[in-house]
Amino acid sequence: MKIGALAEATGTPVETIRFYEREGLLPPPARADNNYRMYLPAHVERLAFIRQCRNLDMTLDEVRALIALRESPAQDCGDVNALLDEHIGHVAQRIRELRALEKDLKALRARCTAPHALADCGILNGLDSAAAAPVPAPKRRHVHGAH
Repeated sequence: MKIGALAEATGTPVETIRFYEREGLLPPPARADNNYRMYLPAHVERLAFIRQCRNLDMTLDEVRALIALRESPAQDCGDVNALLDEHIGHVAQRIRELRALEKDLKALRARCTAPHALADCGILNGLDSAAAAPVPAPKRRHVHGAH
């Protein structure tokens, strides 16, 4: 099948498929005489696996590691368990960060309980005050882009 058919069959944008190929997550497809990529059922299966991992917010490196582990089916699954345990830890950390963000947003929202002149808006004034404060070092986050 051509890349458009693969995209349609898996619900994956063509550019994302090409990205996964560049990243080495999808094996390179054979080329037809007209130089079109020709995908096999194995590509559909691999892409579905990648998409499922990405739906679980796994990084490309985590997906890459799981793909490598899948290719050694006789090996025990201890490394898979360890990878998933680490990912669960990342998710738990992200949940804590999101709860802190929610708390900050609610505190900001509480600064303006009724509509009045924008010059006196507690939310905008709070944002201005926070923007003028020294910037802390960025936190390392375990989040992903659109791919």
